[in-house]
Amino acid sequence: MRGLAWVLGVLILLLQYPLWLGKGSWLKVWDLERQLDAQLAANQALQSRNDELAEEVRDLKTGYDALEERARYELGMIRQDEVFFQVMETSATRPDGEKRP
Repeated sequence: MRGLAWVLGVLILLLQYPLWLGKGSWLKVWDLERQLDAQLAANQALQSRNDELAEEVRDLKTGYDALEERARYELGMIRQDEVFFQVMETSATRPDGEKRP
């Protein structure tokens, strides 16, 4: 009877091995679920970025406001009826080389 208990105990341990450490074990399933969650979060961030870029493309194709804004800030363009003023920052020294108070 004692030998039968040992055999059954070993069989139970052999059946438990694939469940905990085998190819489709709980540890691997848990790790794959964690990787899946991380990938889903990355996909969501990329999807929101793609949506923003698609909105910008749609705005550039249909409206002139975005096009005018890009021309002003990126290319330095102005309209025909506008006057351009360039503001220069003052330096910390006078023309004679002395520092200003």
